[in-house]
Amino acid sequence: MADMGEGGGGGDHGKGKKRAKKSSTRVDMTPMVDLAFLLLTFFVLTSTFSKPKVMSLVYPAKVDDLPPGERPKINNAITFLLSEDEIFYYVDQYYSKANPGPNGPTKLLKTDFGPKGVRKLLADGNSYVLEGKEKLKEKLDKKQLADTTYLSMLSKLKQNKLALKVLIKTDDKATCKNFIDLIDELKIAEIGVIAPVDILGSELELLKENSKNK
Repeated sequence: MADMGEGGGGGDHGKGKKRAKKSSTRVDMTPMVDLAFLLLTFFVLTSTFSKPKVMSLVYPAKVDDLPPGERPKINNAITFLLSEDEIFYYVDQYYSKANPGPNGPTKLLKTDFGPKGVRKLLADGNSYVLEGKEKLKEKLDKKQLADTTYLSMLSKLKQNKLALKVLIKTDDKATCKNFIDLIDELKIAEIGVIAPVDILGSELELLKENSKNK
């Protein structure tokens, strides 16, 4: 708000002419300060602070009652082996050349991040969870489930023994980009149990045999 104050005197000072009146401006800053505080309060109350985006990993439980030297059996699982720009995998239990399984030693299969690669592989393997999620989502959309109930039931689906488990192993040539891209695909496929673990010596030898970057 501004007030106009008149200054300067009248009179002809003996010359018969009147001096023009001067005006002075005084700005009242109070309303502007009030407005600034109102805007500040508005933005503080309506702003949403960004939250760090992290992915929670659910690791498989440790098994302590196995005989010495025997590893736990792995069922309904996929193990990915990363090396540079290549991605290999095998399904379920690993069998080395020195200890072959009923179908012989494990053979690596190659895949990629294409449309028929990792995403399709995970979708097919984790169909139990993905189909269950669709049913829960329908109930959620129809307001038959609360948000918290939906998340709790989805979490139980991921931990079910029928859900796909994924192990990730890398050699010293693996790139961080491929690892992160794989984790993103696991998130899309709703994989509940993810375990980045050390690569075995026999697996490393098998990886070198199959890799083009020997």
